Amino acid sequence: MDREINYGPVVTPFRRLTFGIILGYACMMIALITPAMLLLTFKIIEISPNDYTSTFGIVAGIGAFFALIGNPIGGMISDRTNVAFGRRRTWIIVGPLIGCACLLWIGMATEIWQVAAAWAIAQLFFNFGMAAFTALIPDQVPVEKQGTISGILGLVTPIAVVLGMMLMTSMTDSASMTKWGLLSIIGIIGPIISSFLIKDGKHTVEKVKSAHIPFVKKLGTIYPSPRKYPEFTWAIVSKFLLMMGSSGSVYLAVMLVNRLGYSEAKATSGVAMLQMISLVAMALTSVLGGMLSDKAKKQKPFLYGSGVIVMIGALIFAFIPNYSAFVIATVIKGLGTGCFSAVDMALVARILPRKEDSAKDFGLMNVANTLPQSIVPAIAPLLLGIGGWTFFYIALAACLLAGILATRPLPEIGEPFGPEKQHLSAALESKGI
Repeated sequence: MDREINYGPVVTPFRRLTFGIILGYACMMIALITPAMLLLTFKIIEISPNDYTSTFGIVAGIGAFFALIGNPIGGMISDRTNVAFGRRRTWIIVGPLIGCACLLWIGMATEIWQVAAAWAIAQLFFNFGMAAFTALIPDQVPVEKQGTISGILGLVTPIAVVLGMMLMTSMTDSASMTKWGLLSIIGIIGPIISSFLIKDGKHTVEKVKSAHIPFVKKLGTIYPSPRKYPEFTWAIVSKFLLMMGSSGSVYLAVMLVNRLGYSEAKATSGVAMLQMISLVAMALTSVLGGMLSDKAKKQKPFLYGSGVIVMIGALIFAFIPNYSAFVIATVIKGLGTGCFSAVDMALVARILPRKEDSAKDFGLMNVANTLPQSIVPAIAPLLLGIGGWTFFYIALAACLLAGILATRPLPEIGEPFGPEKQHLSAALESKGI
């Protein structure tokens, strides 16, 4: 079997790289998250007005599966793409291009199966693009700057959400197809521009003959061995649980319509306001949290504190069902989420098992980041059936608590991890220490 050895990527100047990632990623996320939080809800209400809550959950669940496989598979394909245009730039364009075509399909859909199929394919290929963008951090950013750029990138998604909400608020009288078409245009133009700002190219690789690889070791090429790299698995578990707890925002439009009786126009403006408030709160802690973490050379205290803060916000949503309380809860959750996102991304970039598989491994981690945004709407009907909206948000808060506990095994900056930690432990044991 052949094995490829990568001799290192082309490096883009830091400021140009940062701007390129932000521009392309933001436009792509406007195209993906705006439908997930708003337009998809109203499209399903339009087609299936009598059971939209459960139907939305089914469509979101199907999309969740394709998001699950899209990021790691897209990362693996990106790692092994060897063309002159570049392994990352190729999928930065191809992924959003196909995803945006599927958004147009949803806009024209007249049946739920069409919406479900198009949303699944869109999730798959947008995640291909996501994997390529985030892999640029371990590819091209020095370790000492990864916290800073992670903090900046942590603001991209909420900024994209706010911009998407503002666009939709300004287009309340526009036809549904016009909204889907505009999002599709934005979703591909940004990645195309960023692909020409980011330097990338054909990578020099050497084909090395290797012996037959057992099946278990082949699985290790897809998912790093939990025994050899336990920290990576703990990072995925903690990330997934914390994002589950903070992904109730994806269900905001449905919640405002169903819990408070808002109309489509009022729900649109309500979601837009909450997202703008969240952005401001996240902006206060995202970049600052990443920079302070880099300066203090500590990450876990920031993760613990921010997780607790987000949990408090979720509990306010659970017990005080009025819009004013939601505003306060959104501020609290935004402050915690901003810091957590920045520091967590820097930690993940530091503990990736293999540099040559960075996009694939970052893709696995991105599954934990993005999958909850599809799972929460999928399981919401079950949670609501058990105990209504209060139980729904209590369940999310419980996920946050579990996620905080799951960060304990993660290594702090400077601490050994993976094989290095195992070798050190073996050496100490041999000396009777």
